[in-house]
Amino acid sequence: MLVLAFDTATPAVTAALHDGTRVLAESTTIDARRHGELLAPAVERVLAEARVSPRDVTAVVAGSGPGPYTGLRVGLMTAQGLATTLGVPAYGICTLDAIAYGSGLDEPFLVATDARRKEVFWARYADRRTRLDGPSVARPAEVPVEGLPVVGAGAGLYPEALGRAHEPAYPYAGFLAALAAERIAAGTPLDQPHPVYLRRPDAVVPGAPKRVTA
Repeated sequence: MLVLAFDTATPAVTAALHDGTRVLAESTTIDARRHGELLAPAVERVLAEARVSPRDVTAVVAGSGPGPYTGLRVGLMTAQGLATTLGVPAYGICTLDAIAYGSGLDEPFLVATDARRKEVFWARYADRRTRLDGPSVARPAEVPVEGLPVVGAGAGLYPEALGRAHEPAYPYAGFLAALAAERIAAGTPLDQPHPVYLRRPDAVVPGAPKRVTA
């Protein structure tokens, strides 16, 4: 097994390679505006560090969000194109699940990431592997924290509503790859690499010009 995983649903442009036992290589750059420029070099970097050919990859996994439209589609389109080229399956895993898995928590908690517009994407977990509710989008004050720990960068942005932020802040690809490898090894069905947007994109197609009459 050789799982190539990456995520572009948050400001972290992150890629990793996992052999079913451990993370062989990982690369992360925090930059919310250059997903398209940074992802391909990150993938090339982890393959080179692990000293493997792209043809050795057996599965490609991308974080499926939720996340902003532009950044999220970079990772998912790359996963679909790369998997087609290599002739291997492509899968999608909820970005919040990767953060939850990386937390290592085995007690109830929430994950929250920045959704912009003064909102967060959030989900509730029974433990690091089990999502109970979400993903959803809401204003920080509307998230049902109920005294639970909150993992992710969303809590760091709104501590007055969500409390102290717990690590990890982002869905680092090492966690995403490890979770995917675990599910593949267990025979757990994985989702197709389809995006989870939760709301319409900011950009819209312009409407027809208004008719001007005399």
